[in-house]
Amino acid sequence: MQQSSPDIITFGESMALFMPEEHRALERAATLEQSFGGAESNVAIGVARLGVSSGWFGTLGDDPFGKMILKALRAEGVDVSRARLSGEAPTGLMFREKVAGRVSVHYYRKHSAASRMTEDQLDEAYIRGAKILHVTGITAALSENCRRTVRRAIGIAKDAGVKVCFDPNLRLKLWTIEEAREALLPLAAEADYFLPGWDELKLLYDTDDYDKVKDELASLRAVTVIKGRGDNTVVLDNGAETVVPFYPAEQVIDTVGAGDGFCAGFLAGLVKGMSPHEAVRLASVNGSLVVQMRGDWEALPEWSAVEQRLGNKAWVER
Repeated sequence: MQQSSPDIITFGESMALFMPEEHRALERAATLEQSFGGAESNVAIGVARLGVSSGWFGTLGDDPFGKMILKALRAEGVDVSRARLSGEAPTGLMFREKVAGRVSVHYYRKHSAASRMTEDQLDEAYIRGAKILHVTGITAALSENCRRTVRRAIGIAKDAGVKVCFDPNLRLKLWTIEEAREALLPLAAEADYFLPGWDELKLLYDTDDYDKVKDELASLRAVTVIKGRGDNTVVLDNGAETVVPFYPAEQVIDTVGAGDGFCAGFLAGLVKGMSPHEAVRLASVNGSLVVQMRGDWEALPEWSAVEQRLGNKAWVER
């Protein structure tokens, strides 16, 4: 088993993904395209494509879908040495359709192998050897044992001085907003980097008053990166507020995966030695490139494409 740890480690559920031809409803589709997706595995691929070492682990079913996901992640340069295949539960499935411009996703993940992950499956040395541990609220939403696993992983990281990045990735199909608040706000309090969307913050803090939300965020130790406040990203760092406009996309084909691309860019930027503000610039470029192609992770760009656009002088900040 590989002993050294990648710079960025993340874990959670990755699912097999099936899609009909674009603009065709699932119920009328004769054939389906097979892929896979999951916020954390998408981020791991995005990080690897930007030239930073990444690792993903989780529990998949010992079935054709789980094996497909592991092989694809490995082919993308993601370390999956701590991932497990379970014969006791299946890999989760999701079916996506885009009809009349609206994306709908149908999940079949109840009792999946990922939902059975337990804290005793964590490799403490692996986590301790990383620079950043990235976790999301999706994993915490899967089951009580998954919530305990997330908390334990954060505890291991903090004890070792490993930075913790937390994206709430609020999914109200998985739990109520009350359940989400109870679980996610304590995780935000433990993070070094907190990456919520503005719409998520309004739900988590039950207000659309920006000043009230900022007061809540000021009590956190984290650098907070608020995604999607208008056409901007807002960075709150030790009392300072910086507004970074979205990097313009020449065309928008598919917005799925844009948030994961943003997160991958931010994490890679930090490992490359950038300040949080500079890392958000990289993240914004990464996200803008993702929306110009179709797919969960397929559109994630290589470092050369992002680096070229970072020097765009027409991109003005304030």
